[in-house]
Amino acid sequence: MYTAIKATYEKGVLTFNEAPPPIEKSEVVVLFMDTDISETNMSKGVKLGSLAGKGYDIPSDFNAPLDLGRNSRLDKMRLAL
Repeated sequence: MYTAIKATYEKGVLTFNEAPPPIEKSEVVVLFMDTDISETNMSKGVKLGSLAGKGYDIPSDFNAPLDLGRNSRLDKMRLAL
């Protein structure tokens, strides 16, 4: 299982913003984020409802369970590709 926590790296020092899990020893992966990423830059995605009335539609059976058997809707979609 992976656990992600926020930290700040500055001048060779890693300072945790959150408490790490109580583990004696573990491998870790450190990701360095771009410094120009901010909350304002992250709002560039599609806003909820922004495609309404523009020809995009969610099928009425979107939340229906998938039938993964032979001749299922998903199987037909694969054949169409």
